[in-house]
Amino acid sequence: MGIDVLVIGGGNAALCAALMAVEAGASVMLLEAAPREWRGGNSGHTRNLRCMHDAPQDVLVDAYTEEEFWQDLLKVTGGITNEKLARLTIRASSTCRDWMRRHGVHFQPPLSGALHVARTNAFFMGGGKALVNAYYRSAEKLGVKIRYNAPVQRLEIDNGRFVAAWVGDERISASTCVLAAGGFESNREWLRQAWGQNAQGEWPADNFLIRGTRFNQGVLLKHMLAQGADPIGDATQAHMVAIDARAPLYDGGICTRIDCVSLGVVVNTQAQRFYDEGEDFWPKRYAIWGRLVAQQPGQTAYSIIDSKAIGRFMPPVFEGVKAATLPELAHKLSLDVSTFMQTLNDYNRACRAGTFDHTVLDDCHTQGVSPAKTHWARPIDTGPFYAYAVRPGVTFTYLGLETDDTAAVRFGGVPSDNLFVAGEMMAGNVLGKGYTAGVGMSIGTAFGRIAGTQAALASRASRGKRTLQAGGTA
Repeated sequence: MGIDVLVIGGGNAALCAALMAVEAGASVMLLEAAPREWRGGNSGHTRNLRCMHDAPQDVLVDAYTEEEFWQDLLKVTGGITNEKLARLTIRASSTCRDWMRRHGVHFQPPLSGALHVARTNAFFMGGGKALVNAYYRSAEKLGVKIRYNAPVQRLEIDNGRFVAAWVGDERISASTCVLAAGGFESNREWLRQAWGQNAQGEWPADNFLIRGTRFNQGVLLKHMLAQGADPIGDATQAHMVAIDARAPLYDGGICTRIDCVSLGVVVNTQAQRFYDEGEDFWPKRYAIWGRLVAQQPGQTAYSIIDSKAIGRFMPPVFEGVKAATLPELAHKLSLDVSTFMQTLNDYNRACRAGTFDHTVLDDCHTQGVSPAKTHWARPIDTGPFYAYAVRPGVTFTYLGLETDDTAAVRFGGVPSDNLFVAGEMMAGNVLGKGYTAGVGMSIGTAFGRIAGTQAALASRASRGKRTLQAGGTA
């Protein structure tokens, strides 16, 4: 018997698609490029799902309405988002958790160090790795055929319709297909090409670190674009975080994040500040800092705090550089001491006393210094002092395939009737730029489920058509 639904990818969106398709009665095969021990793509590094809810729900406190979620998304994307698909994602986030639980996912209240997200985000018990493992167990139990070490290099497409996928020399045909194979963040050459050279003659992407899987090479994405699938997004836009400069090239994950930016100042290698560190709550702004650092000389910056900040943020895995005085700190960082002290003294003088409260947008701000710090601005004057070197950490890229509320891949504006897309490969429809914590999992879960359902329906329709044709010729 042939395959009804072929799912290409092995992370959250792919698994959601496979589970929905098999629940709808389809026969399903899932192709994961990675070996079993590295399965799950970037989803293994996640922690939570941003959820709309109109009232308190189990692990979620208070309420987080559709309109508030939408306004948060609108703010971080600067309006570069498809409102229809964004609102579809938001609404879907309010109803998916019971389904997730049925497939073995457990939730827990957020830890005390997870600032500002107890109301907006549902945390996975055991993190993303536990979620991925639960989904794989459920998929296997329900009869999904799972193949590891199975990267797809190309598809056969006939007039916008999926025909077959190729894994090496093996041809795999199916009635329908879901593409959920991730972005191109692990493809160093593609990143280099997209970012080009800066004014200093540097190739910024050469200094990028990849927070997640090394297997998201964008092979299928590039192939689909070459086949004429409609693109969405900008190749230089990504979920990009300022992470510990000592992080590994791949798979550093959540533990490499430096979360003290809003409690101090950030200077570049020329010892100068370059952006408002207190613009908004960290979960809404942390994902702009990778891009900001990417635009600095050497793609490196330093997050500077004093002892007053200790205990107010999730401590990094590795200790920072510590010094008794600010000049000593600058010396240890190999920064020009006089420029560094000018920057810090200018900032300290500009701080206006207020009521410091890191849990709200407080009134501690600067005056007369550029860039301003609009919240949580306190003089950095209490030793010992600490610094963390940061570099851009790419989570996933936003260039992808344009789609609609059926998750269909489009060719020249015409939706395919048997080829669908979910996850990072279409996230750019909702995320034109920017990011807010947990929304990637919201998009992957919503569109993975839609794509799986639509693929199962399309395969059933295809089966019915074949039956009719066979009956007509008998």
